Amino acid sequence: MSQTKVRLIGVENGEQISDKLIDFLQNCRVLVLSKRHRTMFSSILGQQAAKRLIPIAPVQEALTQVALELAHDDVAIFASGDPLFFGIGRTLLQVFGPERIMVYPARSSMQIAFSRFKIPWDDARFLSLHGRETDNLAASILIHDKVFLFTDHSFSPDMIARSLLIECGKGINSDYMVHVAENLEMDNERLHTGTLSEIAVRSFDPLNVMILLKIVPPSTAPSFGLSEDEIAHSRGLITKNEVRAASLHALRLPRQGVFWDVGAGSGAVGLEAARLFPELQVFAVEREDEQIGNIQRNREQFQTWNLQVFHGSAPDTLASLPSPDRVFIGGSGGHLRAIIEHAAGRLNPGGRIVVNAVLEKTAQNAPAFLHEQGLTTSLSEIRVTRSSYPQAMENPTSLAPVTNAPNEVPLGREDRPDQGTQTMHPITIIVGQKKSGPGENR
Repeated sequence: MSQTKVRLIGVENGEQISDKLIDFLQNCRVLVLSKRHRTMFSSILGQQAAKRLIPIAPVQEALTQVALELAHDDVAIFASGDPLFFGIGRTLLQVFGPERIMVYPARSSMQIAFSRFKIPWDDARFLSLHGRETDNLAASILIHDKVFLFTDHSFSPDMIARSLLIECGKGINSDYMVHVAENLEMDNERLHTGTLSEIAVRSFDPLNVMILLKIVPPSTAPSFGLSEDEIAHSRGLITKNEVRAASLHALRLPRQGVFWDVGAGSGAVGLEAARLFPELQVFAVEREDEQIGNIQRNREQFQTWNLQVFHGSAPDTLASLPSPDRVFIGGSGGHLRAIIEHAAGRLNPGGRIVVNAVLEKTAQNAPAFLHEQGLTTSLSEIRVTRSSYPQAMENPTSLAPVTNAPNEVPLGREDRPDQGTQTMHPITIIVGQKKSGPGENR
């Protein structure tokens, strides 16, 4: 006896099933479908009265019934559009294996929606909001210039638009055009186009999809390597270009995960990290009002919506953050040991803590504190001299050593443009590595 099959049939809104697919139903004694599909195909189901109908939700119960019925005959499952695109097809393949699945896709809602609005979609990104957190939607959505959203009752188009405006400010309203399609291919189909603020005050039927288009020219800023004069900061308090690059290299940032920028200052390190990896969650923690303003300005200027700003002192503020994969400590406010203890205790397996020692005391203490927490610790010293050609080449200035002079400028923050050369005191970059868990390699 040949192996029975799951016949996964994609259907379109407002469309009838083809005669060919109806023929497939003859060998299926069980039909699995939603309430909406029961209504759509009531005439066909009347002809299939001898067959057993199973609701597709709850999905796990439906899968249990399908497994039992496959012992006897084929089973037909109805799904919307292309079942392998954000549909039940993935689950069925995992449960029953590809050899038992026959897929008959229909046109998907994305194809129909893009055709309605006459928008090419080969360069679009697709995102389902089902099961996502309601906070920081911008980090998930606005990293793409053209994104198609599968909405649901928790994430309606108006709610999404309002959330984006709240998170990012009204300044982004003119940056995006929004398209919403309701009840595609049905008698009550409706199409909407507007700005975020216009969509935010409308209401929509539950069956809808949403397209966001970024309509402003793309940024000309480099993907990595912002200069100090491009980043808002105060009184020269910013991690210098060369040190920032070395620190990011030492962090070995993952594409996804959680990154704490502690004592963020202007937020330069977190800013570069957020721009490099838009799917990385970056949390900048800073206690000074002036610096918080700088971080906010940098976030808005470079639209790094995956960077979230927390106003407060460490380690107290860190308790509200998700456990990190990477931690950068640029400033400690005299609480270096407590910050390292908290960060190391929360650090995910394989994670890293990187400390920039801009004072000699930090350079002496940070390695010991990291080692106390069981982290494999290493140190690198960065010495940088900047010169312009040819003026400063005749008399280059040597790097100044680290001293304990009471009035010494913090390491890495001494500029001497009058000499034609800028010098920086040596900076120590200390790395603490946590052991990976079983099977992990970081």
